[in-house]
Amino acid sequence: MIIYRNYEDKDWQAICQIHDRARPDELIGSCDPRGFIPIEQDKEVEDLKLSKKIVACEEEKVVGFVGVDEDYLAWLYVDPDHYGKGIGRELLRIGIREIGEGAWTIVLDGNKKAIALYESEGFQEISRFAGDNNGYPCTCLKLKRVK
Repeated sequence: MIIYRNYEDKDWQAICQIHDRARPDELIGSCDPRGFIPIEQDKEVEDLKLSKKIVACEEEKVVGFVGVDEDYLAWLYVDPDHYGKGIGRELLRIGIREIGEGAWTIVLDGNKKAIALYESEGFQEISRFAGDNNGYPCTCLKLKRVK
């Protein structure tokens, strides 16, 4: 059974590992995979530290997390061993409830599974823009929840 709870400092290494295991999947079809670096080496690590985080746990093991920053759903990752179990969807719904109206996010164009998940929960593309992933160009989509 999966339990969802507020992040605790003891979860830091687990969420970093989940990010680092799932991020290469996010880059497939979206950006040159050579742009991958571990989250603790990425300048965005400070944003992750500051976001409000909720974790998904199987027994005591953290298997996914969502992070929100005001109305921005900034982080949503599930360990690849737990894909397809509905954990990402539930974390997304928790993030939406945490934010309330006006939730938005950024996804990489080409990340078809993430885009489909967000769209199934009422998000629509409102813009696209050129991005940079550690020196590798990518296209980003800004999605906003309209439900």
